[in-house]
Amino acid sequence: MEFDGQIKFHQCNEYDDKAISRTPKENEFNEQARRFAQYYVYLERGYDTVPPRIHPERLNAVRIAIAGLSESAFEQYFGDLYQQLRSYEDATVDRVIDVPSAASSSESVLYRKHVYLGLDPLETALHEEAENLAGRYGLDLTETPIETRSLEEPTTTDLETWERFSQELMELAADENVSLSDGLQLGGVSSVHMAYIDDAGEEHVTESVEPFDREPDTRIELPVMDIATFDEFRDYLNHNLACQVRDCFIRMGLEPPEPFQILGYGDFEAAEQYNRLEMYPNYIDPTEKTAFI
Repeated sequence: MEFDGQIKFHQCNEYDDKAISRTPKENEFNEQARRFAQYYVYLERGYDTVPPRIHPERLNAVRIAIAGLSESAFEQYFGDLYQQLRSYEDATVDRVIDVPSAASSSESVLYRKHVYLGLDPLETALHEEAENLAGRYGLDLTETPIETRSLEEPTTTDLETWERFSQELMELAADENVSLSDGLQLGGVSSVHMAYIDDAGEEHVTESVEPFDREPDTRIELPVMDIATFDEFRDYLNHNLACQVRDCFIRMGLEPPEPFQILGYGDFEAAEQYNRLEMYPNYIDPTEKTAFI
């Protein structure tokens, strides 16, 4: 630090400045520090410093929103992912998408689905204010909850109106120090797509159809697996998202809250680190009984 309080440079005697010159363990410690710093600023200052895919509160909001879906709504949003996975074990089930011929094998893929949160203002503490605000903008909240419409449906003018409404509602919530979390719901999902490795070891990601022109709140990313029934798939998806919440805390160097001290597969990158680095217990292994003591 210089006398004027501006950061001119940073240096750590314990680790090399360049990631390529550090050990994998040293790089993971640096990654932990970076993620913890982002989360600390979010907690203490309320700034949006944590990327959505490693934001534990946002991930858990997605988990709760999905858990609250009716059976038919869950099938509408995630039936294609279940069908794709089931096609590996049941030859009578057609695949939603084909595995590219360039893939090193049909099993060396990760199936992905982006998930977006939405907000129903009528379910929040500001429901009366939201109705009044919607009236000024000429919006009907009972027909079209905010952030639940496909970008292919409304006109540009419609979208701009909804954006102005949502921005003003969020500003009102901030002024009143009111949380809008009670109104969170599933806003939409992308089409199922995949990441795959070719024979040269290079990763590729296929295209997806997205419901909104913004960053998703999380990404479900599952390897090929045998899940027999649709109910089992729904339970597994809930567990996977809970494990992703666990991974957020673990990779910040923090112990997860007790409800998330669980074992199982969550985030793919985290799973790779647990297998690769001796500093971590193998949190994806259901027999790793000493992971949380």
